[in-house]
Amino acid sequence: MDEAITFDSHRFVKHLTRKGFTEEQAEALAEEQVNLINGNLATKQALKDVEAALKTDLAAVEAKLKTDLTAVEAALKTDLTAVEAALKTDLAAVEAKLKTDLTAVEAALKTDLTAVEAKLKADITDVNSKLEKGLADVKLEISNQKAELLKWMIGLLVAQGGVIVGMTVSLVKLL
Repeated sequence: MDEAITFDSHRFVKHLTRKGFTEEQAEALAEEQVNLINGNLATKQALKDVEAALKTDLAAVEAKLKTDLTAVEAALKTDLTAVEAALKTDLAAVEAKLKTDLTAVEAALKTDLTAVEAKLKADITDVNSKLEKGLADVKLEISNQKAELLKWMIGLLVAQGGVIVGMTVSLVKLL
């Protein structure tokens, strides 16, 4: 024990006997007081020993945690590097697949566009052909209508001429 407490048990007994304790009671109390002080000192020492052991254990745990943390950090860095490499590989594979798919889609679209273009050209040719036939039919109908109209006009002119001649003859007869 590093701490020593001075306890004058003789003085303690004298003091208690002056206050009315018997010598036997005072000595018993002094003995108990010494035991209590020694117990307290032993407890203090035990607590200091426990504190020292705890500090030692805490330092060991701290050192172990630092070591473990360093190992975990290194493992995480290794894992991160591996994940990064795997992601780069996967990304390159996805990029290559997308390029292949894009080329295939582009080729399919060109084929579809060529087919649509050919169909549109055929439809335009068909429409032009129908329009030309329709236009020829309209021209023929106009020509027929002109001829019919011309017949009617000539007929009307002849009829008017006949009316004029008939009226002229009637006038001449009247005169």
